[in-house]
Amino acid sequence: MPNFEERVRTVLDELRPMLAADGGDVDLVGTDEARGRVEVHLKGACSRCASSLYTLTLGVEARLKQQVPGVREVVSL
Repeated sequence: MPNFEERVRTVLDELRPMLAADGGDVDLVGTDEARGRVEVHLKGACSRCASSLYTLTLGVEARLKQQVPGVREVVSL
């Protein structure tokens, strides 16, 4: 069974086409399974878009919480 970080990476890979359609991307910076924390870096158009907070919370964070047990928060660095 994949570990926490591998499951997070899989979900981020699934989200990439959606982000790329708007000229953006996301990199995984790190994970802390004990805290349920995922740190990402939004790139491209997503890094400077006024809607990036919505992309992060309603897109990336929501999907991670849905598909990876234990994810409590996603932060953009």
